[in-house]
Amino acid sequence: MSISPDSALAVTIAEEAGQLLLGVRAEWMDREDEFDPKALGKAGDLRSNELLLARLAAERPDDAVLSEESADSAARLSADRVWIIDPLDGTREFGMRGRTDWAVHVALWERGRGITAAAVTQPALGARYVTGEATATSEDPSTPSRVLISDSRPPSFMPAFCEAVGAETRPMGSAGAKAMAVLRGDADAYVHAGGQWEWDSAAPVGVVLAAGLHASRLDGTPLVYNEAHPYLPDLVICHPALADRYLAALAPLITD
Repeated sequence: MSISPDSALAVTIAEEAGQLLLGVRAEWMDREDEFDPKALGKAGDLRSNELLLARLAAERPDDAVLSEESADSAARLSADRVWIIDPLDGTREFGMRGRTDWAVHVALWERGRGITAAAVTQPALGARYVTGEATATSEDPSTPSRVLISDSRPPSFMPAFCEAVGAETRPMGSAGAKAMAVLRGDADAYVHAGGQWEWDSAAPVGVVLAAGLHASRLDGTPLVYNEAHPYLPDLVICHPALADRYLAALAPLITD
């Protein structure tokens, strides 16, 4: 399956950043007496960001960039093409021995079109997911539904939601890791509330929508990117067969 030049660039640099992060992690994990998870996460964030910014400047010098690890610029609001990147999604998990639920996100937003190219890599799993290549499982959702939630900020309404739809929850780090687990069919949905930034979801949402999954705000409205305040309060990603039932069950819970 062929992918666009922008998608090819997105996945190439996401994989390069992933390899760099694996090296950084291995180096720090060897420091038995000096190991500092927070310092490791910070080093990974900064070095991955440097690589991604340098590669985008070289390959797409006229495009704007919105990155978690760089100062925002209002200039992106008038740009026609904006790369939205998270150099290390799941910084907390990256700093924990044995955790694989962290990722690199690279997405391209285009005016009038939204997210047109996106890649998520999970370096610790050797996995890559990119628009034009990734496909969602065709299997019917399980019963009860398996729903992924944040392991640090689970939505308060999940017990009521699970009772309404017959679901069971499982915590996981990294928005990208959770979204790709749904894509693979390891889970049926990912539900989040309590806030995220655009870089947390732009690439995962771009990949899953292109692959045929449902992704929206909890009230069913579209996820919109490159906004002046790059904040998105919530989202749901799920198998399309579950979307109507999930949104109906969420409606009374998110309006209370």
